[in-house]
Amino acid sequence: MASDGQVFVKFGHIIAKHCLDKRCSAELLCAAEQTHTISSQLSIVARVKAVTAESKSSSELLVSNAQNLIQAVLHVLKAAESACIKGLRQPPPDSEEEEVAAFCMHWRKNLLWHRAKESLNSDRDELGLRKTQARAEPTLTAMVQEQSPQIKYTPKQPKAIKGHTIMDSHL
Repeated sequence: MASDGQVFVKFGHIIAKHCLDKRCSAELLCAAEQTHTISSQLSIVARVKAVTAESKSSSELLVSNAQNLIQAVLHVLKAAESACIKGLRQPPPDSEEEEVAAFCMHWRKNLLWHRAKESLNSDRDELGLRKTQARAEPTLTAMVQEQSPQIKYTPKQPKAIKGHTIMDSHL
């Protein structure tokens, strides 16, 4: 679990590097560093617990650190959503960064599609406000949960033109 936390640290750093908004980038870097710290703590606690006698307090500490890591990863994903909404610079072609950016832009495209469908809903309540469907908006967290660890995401959209941002190619 601790090593999986490091995957999200790398993910956060990649998105922050290509984010067009400095505040979103800073928030994402902060969340990634927090995740790195908690992931390292969890790794240390797990190694210590593995070589020491079984105790209730060490088990509780391990569970607590694991729960903190989950919360930190969720924070990275929320910050990455904000960064993706603000926009990302085009990463180098044929790189891991391009793969990560394509994954995020796929999520953004799904989100915008969902919002467009919701805005076309003509059902109104007694106050004249548009009713929303019971379906929640797509999230990066849900997309990450859907992805199989063995399958890499491959973008289906054409590459952006040099000098344009990724957002230009998906709007």
